[in-house]
Amino acid sequence: MMRNSGVPVSRIFKAFPCLCCLLLCHCSSESGSPSKADASAATGGAAGSSALGTGGVKGSGGLAGTGDLGTGGLVAAGGSTATGGAGAVGGTPSSGSTAGGLTATGGGISGGGAMSNGGTQANGGTQATGGSQATGGSTSIGGTTVTGGSQATGGTQTTGGNTNVGGTTGSGGTRITGGNTPNGSAAGGTNTTGGTAAAGGSTATAGTQAGGAAARSGGASGAAGSSAGVGVPETSPLGYGKATTGGGSATAVAVGDMAAMQAAIDGYSGTGGLVLKYTGKFNFSSITDPCVQHTLPAQTVEIKKKSNISIIGADGSAANFGIHIAASSSNIIIRNMTIGLTPGGGDSDMISLEGMSGGIPTNIWIDHNELFSSMADCAGAGDTSFDGMIDIKKGADNVTISYNYMHDHHKVSLNGYSDDDTAVRHVTFHHNLFENVGSRTPLQRNGYSHVLNNYLYQVTVSGINVRMGGYSLVEANYFETVLNPVTARDSSAIGYWDLRNNNLATKADVAAGNAFGITWDAGSTGTVNATDWTTTAAFPEGLGYSYTADPFQCVHDGLRAVAGAGKGLATLKCK
Repeated sequence: MMRNSGVPVSRIFKAFPCLCCLLLCHCSSESGSPSKADASAATGGAAGSSALGTGGVKGSGGLAGTGDLGTGGLVAAGGSTATGGAGAVGGTPSSGSTAGGLTATGGGISGGGAMSNGGTQANGGTQATGGSQATGGSTSIGGTTVTGGSQATGGTQTTGGNTNVGGTTGSGGTRITGGNTPNGSAAGGTNTTGGTAAAGGSTATAGTQAGGAAARSGGASGAAGSSAGVGVPETSPLGYGKATTGGGSATAVAVGDMAAMQAAIDGYSGTGGLVLKYTGKFNFSSITDPCVQHTLPAQTVEIKKKSNISIIGADGSAANFGIHIAASSSNIIIRNMTIGLTPGGGDSDMISLEGMSGGIPTNIWIDHNELFSSMADCAGAGDTSFDGMIDIKKGADNVTISYNYMHDHHKVSLNGYSDDDTAVRHVTFHHNLFENVGSRTPLQRNGYSHVLNNYLYQVTVSGINVRMGGYSLVEANYFETVLNPVTARDSSAIGYWDLRNNNLATKADVAAGNAFGITWDAGSTGTVNATDWTTTAAFPEGLGYSYTADPFQCVHDGLRAVAGAGKGLATLKCK
């Protein structure tokens, strides 16, 4: 317009010097170094300045694509961008919806336009710099808030748009607090995510919870701004269970409930290889009073004297029954299952490994499951309102427990049935998230354990409890808000620990007023606590497997994004 009018631009600037200043300031903030309101892009999160602009969502260090991600589960590639159009639904991008390698994730991610449904991340209006990112339902792009059961609180808010703080609650039931999503939170039925793994510390949900813990307000900050990223699934276990292969390449058999699973196991010869894909659903919100559960009969699938079996949960599946691996059963995998609020009280473990007169279970891999019940104290239940999550008894050996999300439960993992259970067990616990639990993370009698790269958060009674002459190598874990993080108590003899490279490094780290929320109590007579935070005995034998311990800070920052079911079996990748 100025060229047609014949008025030089310089004359405009001389007449209106303020206009020049405004334009220069505007240019420096948009084309120079990015401002906070700009697309400075949280690492591993989503950035937006006012609106998406032309770049849509941008994440550096997002989710790496992985191979077998379960059912319908693709993971967004790191640093992918989306421009224009509506996002993909069901894994198929609409026209003009993807650019720069954005991959649809089971329900789709939309950038620069309307948000697709299916339990995917919020991209655009939300800037996730602490790992906060809405998941579990459809959310807003470009600033407006929509429905989906996501609530983002405690994380970094958007700049230049309305933010989903305090958000809406509805179907899906996911909530995000402190930049993290506790899986299985709130009510409203199971929330499927198509196997999507989330970037920036947000997580895909796998189940819902009735009568459990309140919304989280702290914990891990997510992967954004740290060295944490997402790696490919493991094809074989790390640790003492390293020889486990399960059902191998056998054709998967779909089972939709407990009865169908038991029938398939009973009809299996026991040796050739069996892969079960569990597709059943359970609405945990239908259990309005968790204290009723201990009065009901136990519901348990049993694998007894049969070997070479894999039980793989489909994304979005959920079960209200336990799994018992007994006698000489060996080479068993349980993966991607969501199990919660099981009935039966002391007669029901969620996953139990138990030796019998017919032999002992060996070579077991329990990986990427979500297990939960309730921290309610139920009248008449004693200490078994809900019994063990993963109990290993009477000689079961060579076990790896990895990438599980275990939360809202009193007693998590018993290793050794009683003080008289003198069998020598070998168990590796690695990359598990223990959150809002009472004790036994794990409890170990006799034998050997390697407790590696776990995150213990909000433990209210005791953490790693090594008793009856057992030895535990406690390595590169992160302890936060834990009462008695490492201890020997409640047995006639103590055990021993070898402490290496944990976030707690010195006596000052566990003394009164420490920065990690570590506290202690005296315990019963004979209790020994790690209040000096020193090794009491070097781990006395070789592990028999090679590994690289991840830095504890990376575990803190990134484990929540990959632990549990519905995460595409993704692993933690530390840069």
